[in-house]
Amino acid sequence: MSVDEIDLAAATDELIVEFESADATTFLGAQYDAGLAWVAFPNGFGGRDAPAKMQAIVDERLENAGRLADWMRNPMGIGMVGPAIAEWGTDEQRDRLRKIFTAEELWCQLFSEPGAGSDVASLSTRAVLDGDEWTVNGQKVWTSLAHQASFGLIITRTNADAPKHAGMTAFIVDMHAPGVEVRPLRQMSGDHHFNEVYFTDVRIPDSYRVGAIDAGWSVAVSTLMNERVSIGGKVVPRGSGRIATAVATWQEFGHLQPARRGELLRLWSEAEILRLSSIRARALRERGTPGPEGSILKLAGAVLDRRIMSFAVDLAGAYGTLVPGYVDIDPRENRELDFLRAQSSTIAGGTTEVMKNIIGERVLGLPPDIRVDKNLPWSEVPRSG
Repeated sequence: MSVDEIDLAAATDELIVEFESADATTFLGAQYDAGLAWVAFPNGFGGRDAPAKMQAIVDERLENAGRLADWMRNPMGIGMVGPAIAEWGTDEQRDRLRKIFTAEELWCQLFSEPGAGSDVASLSTRAVLDGDEWTVNGQKVWTSLAHQASFGLIITRTNADAPKHAGMTAFIVDMHAPGVEVRPLRQMSGDHHFNEVYFTDVRIPDSYRVGAIDAGWSVAVSTLMNERVSIGGKVVPRGSGRIATAVATWQEFGHLQPARRGELLRLWSEAEILRLSSIRARALRERGTPGPEGSILKLAGAVLDRRIMSFAVDLAGAYGTLVPGYVDIDPRENRELDFLRAQSSTIAGGTTEVMKNIIGERVLGLPPDIRVDKNLPWSEVPRSG
């Protein structure tokens, strides 16, 4: 280890000892204050201005002590919005990072719209400046956890006469502000992880603007790239997650279809390859906006998740058709509900087709799609909604 790595390890060990008996929120707050939440973030805002790859030193020690934070307690805030605010926000906005990390404030991201899904830049939710406030009107859809979030990061249209990528602005929005209405979208699994959100004359102070006016596309790209890293680059223990479900199903029903043992072994091997690739990607990821590795892992993970759960449900035979008749159960705790939920993994965070385009263009160097509307003013671009 280098001197900096030794100092980081020592600081982590000291944190573990000093706050050994602390509850989760207190411990996470202390971790943030020590600059060990996101080591690549600025000093005073949960980090130490260190290379992002050094986070592995902290996480390994915390995991061994049973203190590694679960990003699922605030997935949008920790994995997506937090890094975007750290990169583009003001110091006043960065002060929110502590409560994001401790999950005292749950966050969501408000990008997709009925007429702007994979092509986020075609969004039409408008923000109009009125003095030192902005008035927002429009609709967002497929917003994860909007019904639980205290705040959200929203991308709006602020210049209809500029090309679609150049006329957007990002804001922090209070999800309980007057004019914000959240409606659940019930899924086939019975729960409503997703929501549609309506904005009617919602007032947002200019101090809540993230980045420059009409520069929201840069904020959006940072958020989306971090989203794909958080979805596809999550490092999990060996043999855990959905492949553990498949193994448990084999132990219960495998004797009925012994010829499928090789199929299970292939799936397990692919899951382990993906896990090791996630570790490698985390080690290679340097400070700044993540590269295309998040898209690669997100694509591979989404496709593999569907294959694993299809195998498990099929192996269970008639039992694989029995879905609980109540919706309060976590889908991750039930094989059949998790099978239903896995189908959305090829859509959430960017569709499989979008991920393939990103990989083709940014990794393989293939010619990009023809974009006839690239330089047209947004107001002249044909839209579906």
